[in-house]
Amino acid sequence: MVVSADCRISLSAPSCLRGSSRFTRHNKLRSFCNGELMGKKLNLAQLRSSSTTNFSQKRIQMSLTSVAGESKVRDIESEKRDPRTVASIILGGGAGTRLFPLTKRRAKPAVPIGGAYRLIDVPMSNCINSGINKVYILTQYNSASLNRHLARAYNSNGVFGDGFVEALAATQTPGETGKKWFQGTADAVRQFHWLFEDARSKEIEDVLILSGDHLYRMDYMDFVQDHRQSGADISISCIPIDDRRASDFGLMKIDEKGRVISFSEKPKGDDLKAMAVDTTVLGLSKEEAEKKPYIASMGVYVFKKEILLNLLRWRFPTANDFGSEIIPFSAKEFYVNAYLFNDYWEDIGTIRSFFDANLALAEHPPAFSFYDAAKPIYTSRRNLPPSKIDGSKLVDSIISHGSFLTNCLIAHSIVGIRSRVGSNVQLKDTVMLGADFYETEAEVAALLAEGKVPIGIGENTKIKECIIDKNARVGKNVVIANSEGVQEADRSSDGFYIRSGITVILKNSVIADGVVI
Repeated sequence: MVVSADCRISLSAPSCLRGSSRFTRHNKLRSFCNGELMGKKLNLAQLRSSSTTNFSQKRIQMSLTSVAGESKVRDIESEKRDPRTVASIILGGGAGTRLFPLTKRRAKPAVPIGGAYRLIDVPMSNCINSGINKVYILTQYNSASLNRHLARAYNSNGVFGDGFVEALAATQTPGETGKKWFQGTADAVRQFHWLFEDARSKEIEDVLILSGDHLYRMDYMDFVQDHRQSGADISISCIPIDDRRASDFGLMKIDEKGRVISFSEKPKGDDLKAMAVDTTVLGLSKEEAEKKPYIASMGVYVFKKEILLNLLRWRFPTANDFGSEIIPFSAKEFYVNAYLFNDYWEDIGTIRSFFDANLALAEHPPAFSFYDAAKPIYTSRRNLPPSKIDGSKLVDSIISHGSFLTNCLIAHSIVGIRSRVGSNVQLKDTVMLGADFYETEAEVAALLAEGKVPIGIGENTKIKECIIDKNARVGKNVVIANSEGVQEADRSSDGFYIRSGITVILKNSVIADGVVI
């Protein structure tokens, strides 16, 4: 039994109350939250009519409990923040061609960042800090290192309690359609729809769809609570942006109540101006709204579970992507809500964005920081010693644990775990991803005696505007500066690429003594 805001009573499950706050005895409240319709086709006509009735009006939900003949009102706002009713799906991404060659042997979420972390640690940590302990990771490309990291970092430390974290690789199943690999983000979720029909998913009401290659810190339960209070079928987390960056994103247009009514993919000129909205509707101040009149999707979504399953299986069974197909199509028929995230967020989708986001961590103050005791970013436990720094000068840089720096200059750079930097080396605007293992002093001496190059950077080497992947061996007297300003080059046979003007030294590659790039 449920009481609406004007004290009229309707018989229905309170957790599924939606639509207008004014009900008559003829109104019918539908419940799709207890799983009894999983796998069945919904009546979309009835569903749409109910979902468009005063959808933006927020109200207090209460249940009546009879105790000793008296009715007591109990506020159930806390139920809207119950993380046990939420599951998250982290998308492992495609082949990662824009982030190549860092994705040559690893999935995008497994790419190291910030010296000691991997990109997957960001959404995983956000889930942990939000109390969400039911997590699926969908992978398809180069997933070995990602699976290894997930097993080491999250499957053995008990942080998920009675929940779980499961990596689900693309697989083939019987039938013609089962022979296909993931065709896109939506298709990946569709192929594992049965996960939400088993006993473990009985209490799940909403599903978070997350990306594995973004950098941000977010309380997902704030997002879920807003989604539930609005009565939306789908909610999209979005960021406000200015004119300078707007044409680089897929933009959304909302009405005065925050409902998404249209989309435009990277518009320019008059099409861009047409996508301007009043972002004060989402909570920005008037001054901020004037500076940032556009909103862009972050690629972070909340779906009602039954809505998600029926969109994928019945309404749009051939749609393969959330951002370009499912979401825009659904906005015409369902209530899609915009949720403002007015904080740091970066899509680490290209070599340039990866490079800039890493170096931004060394700024004062940084736009994003891993140093937050209340909401830490977790990663695998390595048990490495502190770094040893001998006679070196460090300026605006981050040095990860287990590193050895000797009489060198490090300026505005990130030095990853287990890095070795030799005497008289100069690093400027450089991102070192570190190493997976140590070479002993005896091994290093033996390699040098044979004229070979040990892991790390040899003495008298000067490097700027460079990404050095793991286990790379850079010799003595090397210069890496791209002085000719080359923007794109494939020199994989020599151990490096140039992407967007940034030199990328390949994983496990060798740059011989005296080489100039």
